[in-house]
Amino acid sequence: MQIGAMNHPGHDVLQQIEWVADMGLGFIDLTLEPPMAASWKVDRTAIRNALQKHRLGVVGHTAFYLPIASGIEEIRRAALVELRRCVDVFAEIGARWMNVHPDRHAPMHDRKFFVQKNRETLGALLPYAAQHGVGVMVENLPGDFNTARDLGELLDPLPELGLHLDIGHANLLVAHSSVEELLAAYGARLRHVHLHDNKGGGADLHLPLGTGTVDVRGAIRLLKSHGYDGTITLEVFTPDPHHLAYSRDLLQRMWEEEPVTVSP
Repeated sequence: MQIGAMNHPGHDVLQQIEWVADMGLGFIDLTLEPPMAASWKVDRTAIRNALQKHRLGVVGHTAFYLPIASGIEEIRRAALVELRRCVDVFAEIGARWMNVHPDRHAPMHDRKFFVQKNRETLGALLPYAAQHGVGVMVENLPGDFNTARDLGELLDPLPELGLHLDIGHANLLVAHSSVEELLAAYGARLRHVHLHDNKGGGADLHLPLGTGTVDVRGAIRLLKSHGYDGTITLEVFTPDPHHLAYSRDLLQRMWEEEPVTVSP
């Protein structure tokens, strides 16, 4: 298992890589977003060199607000252009996987519409990404894409699409965490994990581990039972780096304490 953190897109990317390395983490979850980490602005060669210098891995992350299911077709196509440009960047810096967030903001349209538009965008993106050696994974989001049934509307018709499991999101706007059902249905397609804490309800707080109601140890047990031993990004968004360091150490300790009991 490798622990990483995400860059702040409002800060210089190369400085953020230095910060992640100084934290003793194994990879950076590189989000390509303006103003400082825009896909059309970043220096790909400098990023690749910095990652190699610090022996850091990299996972690709795209802006959560891209309108990939927009009811305005030209806007949806523009979002696809941005995602393809992100693929280009990630391919050049050595990222093997890139995430995409489902879009559920299509006012005056029903679920059938925005599910279909998500499929169209992802269906067009997948072969382009594959040609460049980058896999695409979809992240569960509170609300419309946070259960196996709902996320399955995207995963089932697109078998090349991977699962990006956000454990913090799985604790929001649900009666109980959806981690177990998502892994039971799509654990074989799990490619990456986000981990952070919150207090349930609808507030995506991104708290340090152990400060909310997310069952971190239970989630680790489920991950290990499905044979997962990959990358976990700590999405702990506080100005004090000690909170991230504490969460890093807690995750590492819990991971080592939990035995491996792979489900049949």
